[in-house]
Amino acid sequence: MDISGLGAWTPLLQNELQQPYFQTLCCRVDEACSAGAVYPPEEDRFAAFTLTPPQHVRAVILGQDPYHEPGQAHGLAFSVRPGVKLPPSLVNIYQELRTDLGIEPPESGCLAAWARQGVFLLNTVLSVAGGQANSHKNFGWQTFTSAVVGAIGQLPQPVAFVLWGAQAQKQAGVIRRSAYPRLIVSSPHPSPLSAYRGFFGSRPFSQVNAFLRDNGLQEVDWMPGV
Repeated sequence: MDISGLGAWTPLLQNELQQPYFQTLCCRVDEACSAGAVYPPEEDRFAAFTLTPPQHVRAVILGQDPYHEPGQAHGLAFSVRPGVKLPPSLVNIYQELRTDLGIEPPESGCLAAWARQGVFLLNTVLSVAGGQANSHKNFGWQTFTSAVVGAIGQLPQPVAFVLWGAQAQKQAGVIRRSAYPRLIVSSPHPSPLSAYRGFFGSRPFSQVNAFLRDNGLQEVDWMPGV
């Protein structure tokens, strides 16, 4: 597995990358790629790290695992490339964005504009077999992404964390151990299966901006775009 996409994150994760479990993880992903379709494509697997280097992180949105249909996942949690039909979870995210901030949902589901502003769009699992949701959940990705969250905890700048769903919320303890200003916004996952249990009405976007504003940082422009 090519880890060059980690870019500026590599020094922060160097010890983790040398752990035996990570070597096993790399082998399992490579084997899965040899056996069939795996999403996102290898060149996009660490796109969140590429677009949002550690010094720019001011918010983190944690998802579960990548979209598993062709042409959807491109390395940013909940995001799809321009022109791709909006997945149901993203439709619900856009609905909450409209309720929260009055932003009308765009046609594009690409969230790269958020990533470039310092919103780290991280899934807890970074690969998936085509057509098989959460199929790589036992590969060891969660250990790695927990280490990523721990590394963010050591960053000195204020950071807001948006934890959607049970998998993401498991990271709350790691986040709370940080010595620096942190906000945790938790709610059910925006999936149609759970969005009506408390995701709708949770107003995560305005909460993040209030936290950033209170800590002297520029708010996120939550209008999605390319």
